[in-house]
Amino acid sequence: MGRSRGGLTTKLHALTDARGLPIRILISEGQAWDGRYGEQLLDHLRPGTVLLADRAYDSNELRRQIADRGGRPNIPPMPQRRTHVPFSPKLYRKRNLIERFFSKIKHYRAIATRYEKSAENYLAAIKLACVRIWLKYYESVT
Repeated sequence: MGRSRGGLTTKLHALTDARGLPIRILISEGQAWDGRYGEQLLDHLRPGTVLLADRAYDSNELRRQIADRGGRPNIPPMPQRRTHVPFSPKLYRKRNLIERFFSKIKHYRAIATRYEKSAENYLAAIKLACVRIWLKYYESVT
């Protein structure tokens, strides 16, 4: 998808709920800035939600958009940030659910090795894996 020195690269952006189940998935070029795609993940943000994100999503614009939708951002500040922003390391520990989601996605060999070369087919494969994750969760609950 995106061209770099190492070849074609892709980034996967995901929004999960409090149980680590995927809600929204996007793919982008490997060399693209993450914050640009963070705005597109905010469609499902409800008022009162605390959004935990990686440091790569730290921008004033994204923080403002989260606050405008009634959410509260808990994003670690970039090291070069001059203004102080509120951040709770204790709350940030819950972000391991998104890391566990990415670990589950990597169990699917076609996704981990990127067999599909077109972006549409690759995103479809990722969404199929997400459906399987949802099904496993609901199957084990009943």
